[in-house]
Amino acid sequence: MIDVQRLAVLREVARHGSFNRAAQELHCTPSAVSQQIAALERSLGVPAVERSTRGVTLTDAGRLLVEAADAIAAELADTQQRLDRLTAERTTLTVATFASAGRRLLPAALAGFLADHPEVALTVLEAEPEESLPAVREGRADLALAYHFDGPPPARPGDRSGLDWTPLGADPLHVVLPRRHPAALRAGSRPPRLAELADQRWILGCRASAAQVTRYAELAGIELQICCTATDYDFAQSLVHAGVGIALIPELGLTRHPGLVALPLAGPGPCRHLGLALSRRRRGPAAGPAEDLAARLLDQARLLDRART
Repeated sequence: MIDVQRLAVLREVARHGSFNRAAQELHCTPSAVSQQIAALERSLGVPAVERSTRGVTLTDAGRLLVEAADAIAAELADTQQRLDRLTAERTTLTVATFASAGRRLLPAALAGFLADHPEVALTVLEAEPEESLPAVREGRADLALAYHFDGPPPARPGDRSGLDWTPLGADPLHVVLPRRHPAALRAGSRPPRLAELADQRWILGCRASAAQVTRYAELAGIELQICCTATDYDFAQSLVHAGVGIALIPELGLTRHPGLVALPLAGPGPCRHLGLALSRRRRGPAAGPAEDLAARLLDQARLLDRART
């Protein structure tokens, strides 16, 4: 039988990469953490971690154990949330969203939803996917508007993510330029290629997009001169307007700025893929409202897609 408490200790070691930092999080000594991991390994007959002067890394068995620990923690957190809701007088609904989707998709969906569900106590959290998806999995949010870049989505049928993922469509990144920029002036003939803009100073409007954009640049055989990685798309576009550089901004994050133009890059270009995440364990008073709001958000995404085409 696997000791759940020792599994929780291993989970903290994996999160922090060291016994010392895990001990600080658990309010105990590094020696106590080491003893717990050693006892877990003895009970299983396999090593869970590899120790070195650079820190602690998981073995294949350790990664499997941490995956199970994540699932157990999510189940317990979700159960606690549902227990709390049993004592609440009103149905609560917590929605997590990243900012640009919150601005372009969520308001219209919420307007009709709240009119039809005046009994629901609504909470909206602004959070990037690395925060919002665990929140749904652990029961701290009922649904999340999120995104991912190329590659598999955050959840697939039958996996252990604990999430159901509904695609909402593509959100391609555009290059934002001063209106008199040479690439903007010739945009009528064809979209610019990333390699043609390699000598420019670049402003990235989101830290999450940096790795994706860098990968596309490598595929094009160039290295971008990144002068700023912002967390606010309006700020990034203001820097373009000030002449600091040019920016890559997802379509949902584009705003009207005098003197600027937003152009799609010649394909294939970097793109965010939008989606809705709901917990597979959803049940209780919030389940129906969460699914209703999810359907309204899907309708809004379809309207946005039709307007784009």
